[in-house]
Amino acid sequence: MNKTERLGKEKINKLLIKLSLPATVGMFAMGLYNVVDAIFIGRGVGVLGIAGITIIMPIQMLITAIGITVGIGGASIISRNLGAKNNEKANITFGNMITITIIISFIMLIIGYVFMKPVLLLFGAKGEIIQYAKDYLSVILIGTPFISFAMMSNNVIRSQGNAKVAMISMLISALTNIILDPIFIFSFNMGIKGAATASVISQFITFFYIIHFFRKGNGVIKIKMNKKYIKPKKPIVKEIFAIGMSSFVRQGSGSIMTIVLNHTLIIYGGELSVAVFGIVIRILRFLFIPMLGIAQGFLPVSGFNYGAKNYKRVKEVFKKSNIATFIIGLTGFSITMIFAKQIISLFTTDPVLIKQGIYALRIIILAIPIVGFNIIGSSYYQASGKALPALFLSLLRPIILIIPLVLIIPVLFGLNGIWYSFPIADIISVLIVSVIIIPELKHLKKLEKEK
Repeated sequence: MNKTERLGKEKINKLLIKLSLPATVGMFAMGLYNVVDAIFIGRGVGVLGIAGITIIMPIQMLITAIGITVGIGGASIISRNLGAKNNEKANITFGNMITITIIISFIMLIIGYVFMKPVLLLFGAKGEIIQYAKDYLSVILIGTPFISFAMMSNNVIRSQGNAKVAMISMLISALTNIILDPIFIFSFNMGIKGAATASVISQFITFFYIIHFFRKGNGVIKIKMNKKYIKPKKPIVKEIFAIGMSSFVRQGSGSIMTIVLNHTLIIYGGELSVAVFGIVIRILRFLFIPMLGIAQGFLPVSGFNYGAKNYKRVKEVFKKSNIATFIIGLTGFSITMIFAKQIISLFTTDPVLIKQGIYALRIIILAIPIVGFNIIGSSYYQASGKALPALFLSLLRPIILIIPLVLIIPVLFGLNGIWYSFPIADIISVLIVSVIIIPELKHLKKLEKEK
């Protein structure tokens, strides 16, 4: 049984672990890189350095959104075609994905350099933060094509059941960056530019590793640089963006949410609160990683079996993925609540920043145990090729809920209102997802009986 065939035959528990664990390890490494990056900047540059990279965060989210959008949209098509034994269309889809990623990433790189200052002001940079943010962004933009390609292709690698290679690519990027960070920041005395340089070099090395895999690996999907494969085909491009748009909206809306938060934090808490948010959001994203890892394992299994009309396995993997994310969320919540002071203290020695960071962190993570249901619910619609529900669920938390709450609640409760917006939005999201997904599961049961 090859790696693709096992998606439809192997036991769900075993399969989910095999696919989710490498994705989780890889993302943990990337999450650790983000955390370590902030720790080095916090200790080597200071509070304004952390505030500067916090301003850049939504820009980086938009850059990675290119690869994630094309990657998840195309991987859904590839998974379903592999399930239907249509390998040729799967390879044509990958060729189209490469072309789209290259074009869009270079457009973003050019726009970033031409409109750098207006973009930084739009994203919330004020006062002394501007120069730190500009120094970081001027370097990090160089890596745009490499990180976009890596994010796109990792989804394709997982779509054919080869999660271990995707994990290795992320480990290469993260470990290289962690090694280079102190060298460029401290040894070469490059400060915040050193952190950005380390990131770009690590992305470049990862890019070549992935190219090597697709050229020399034994997977079904290959890089085929002839006109038949790389020339964009309207139906394929349209479907890639229709399905992947929910991921872009999730990343893009997260970016918009961060812009609104940056501006609101400046109003209610000043530069220090931006630094607090920069630390807390990295910890929060780190807590989300194992749940996102389960979703990465869920996507190819669900997509393959949906394409093969094996609805029983689709329901089974949905149920077991939700159980896993709840256990993971509860564990992360408990550990973070207990060791909040020790975690925040890793980033800074500033007593005021530590005190505010502990308070904000403990509020923001209050609903973490249940948010996995939102992640798997949205992933189900992506895997089954249902673009509109996936798009809505991606918009739900950051745009429809958090942004209005962040604008309204602080009027009454000040800075604390910003922190409380997160758990309130998470709880409402779970309730809405439940209303939407239950009828869909009943429909799957009906299709299963009809088959």
